[in-house]
Amino acid sequence: MSILDQRCFHHPSREAVAQCPSCKRYYCRECVTEHAGRMICVECVHTLTSATHKAARAARARWGIFAMAGILIAWLAFYYLGLALARIPSKFHGVAS
Repeated sequence: MSILDQRCFHHPSREAVAQCPSCKRYYCRECVTEHAGRMICVECVHTLTSATHKAARAARARWGIFAMAGILIAWLAFYYLGLALARIPSKFHGVAS
């Protein structure tokens, strides 16, 4: 069956002009849009963009966790370095008490 014989998935009274490459359904001009160089239905565009937004949110969350871990590690390093320096006896510096 060719595209000439197909009808829009949402509007059965209209002829289909494109087949969505993701869901393989046929749609009229109002139901498809160009996304990444191809004609795709609105539902599939929404699915693709929501997946992209989820990945971006996950990347930001990972970055935030790594930043906080880095700050914690730096704080611990300087804290224990300060403790070690505080334990050095004053005789080591040549200061008489």
